[in-house]
Amino acid sequence: MMTAPHRPQTHRPQTHRPQAHRSAPHRPAPFATRRLDAVPLDPAHADEMAGVLAGPALYAYTGGAPEDAVSLRARYERQCAGPSDPAERWWNWVLRIREDGRLAGYVQATVRGPRAEVAWVLGTEWQGRGYAKEAAAGLAGHLADRYGIRTVVAHIHPDHAASAAVAAAAGLAPTEARQDGEVRYVLHPSGTRREDEVRGDGSGNGL
Repeated sequence: MMTAPHRPQTHRPQTHRPQAHRSAPHRPAPFATRRLDAVPLDPAHADEMAGVLAGPALYAYTGGAPEDAVSLRARYERQCAGPSDPAERWWNWVLRIREDGRLAGYVQATVRGPRAEVAWVLGTEWQGRGYAKEAAAGLAGHLADRYGIRTVVAHIHPDHAASAAVAAAAGLAPTEARQDGEVRYVLHPSGTRREDEVRGDGSGNGL
């Protein structure tokens, strides 16, 4: 089962303060939670991540299929190169369990303007231990504390209860909006979720 709030291969996130957006670096800073280290993605992670993401159940709600290390490395190279739009940032981290040093999944954010659209995926072997909730909450906190991003958006399949629980742990709440059949979840700085503020076109990040 995948614990990802929306299509893990597409995301179009964005920022809170204009000055934070203007100075947003191409490569994100690492961050840490109680049990996890979030390390900026590198194509060298592809070999290990191919095993982490090999479970077919991960794709039940998002479609697609597991990729081999060669395909995954090519995708990571595109992600690390970033989008052609200079106003947008693709930030991706792999999740390393501090206790044993193994990779267990990833989180990602597409940053544009005053918002960030986020996603998370945890390999099947590591699910059920609270890692996804910890990572998602840590990501939202990192985006706010480091970059001033407080409007966070995710898209979740309406039947994906595990992802909905992860989103709630990160402070996101469902809205009435739908995109490609998925429910839009939003963490807004004011605590409100006005639809005119959270609409977006959800364009992909080349994953």
